[in-house]
Amino acid sequence: MIRTAFVVLAACAYLLFVFTPKFFVSLITRKTDALYRAGVRGCRMAVWLAGIRVEVCGREKIPKDRAVIFMPNHQSMCDPPAMMASLPPVFVLLKRSLFRIPVLGPAMRMHGFVPIDREHRERAMQAVEEAAAKLRSGHSFLVYPEGTRTRDGRLLPFKKGAFVMAMRAQAPIVPVSVSGAYKIMRKGGMALHPGTVRITFHEPVSTEGYAADDRRVVMEKVRAAIITGLAEDEKPASAA
Repeated sequence: MIRTAFVVLAACAYLLFVFTPKFFVSLITRKTDALYRAGVRGCRMAVWLAGIRVEVCGREKIPKDRAVIFMPNHQSMCDPPAMMASLPPVFVLLKRSLFRIPVLGPAMRMHGFVPIDREHRERAMQAVEEAAAKLRSGHSFLVYPEGTRTRDGRLLPFKKGAFVMAMRAQAPIVPVSVSGAYKIMRKGGMALHPGTVRITFHEPVSTEGYAADDRRVVMEKVRAAIITGLAEDEKPASAA
């Protein structure tokens, strides 16, 4: 718990003394690239202070000529900063409650991140449409298809929204396997255990020609790819 408290204090100090001044500059200039870079540096700092080593494989499989949707599994609170530190510039589709965090929430919205309210179907679909429009305009996205963190380390069923978004934009999906993050920080606990997070990028899954009713075909392809990069105790019970 001492390490956890230290990382939280360091993150708060970074937010206050580094990120917040850049946020106010962005409010004036309406330019957020420097703000985004500061956020990514903060993620790298938090990962390093937590004693987490990040191993990345398959970066060469990321398309460089068009916007994509990165879809990783979600094991713990430590894998989002590890992902953000390992990706090219992206927007993120994430739950609305995170946008209530002072400074960070408004900064995410100002840069182009999209909040989604999964408790209200109509609002959720509006968020999916907003994200799809940004995707079509050339902005890659990070989306967690499970919608929440796993409770036991195993891959959860996928929500459909991210796949509807991909097919509306006819954008390729890059499946991403995140392995080892659950052992570092489990859901419901606050203790940090230093370790290694392995991030594996897989071959893109095309959505061209698929309609929304075909989403299960695409979902299964993405799910199968993610499973190949997981340890046996991280795979869903049916696939272990």
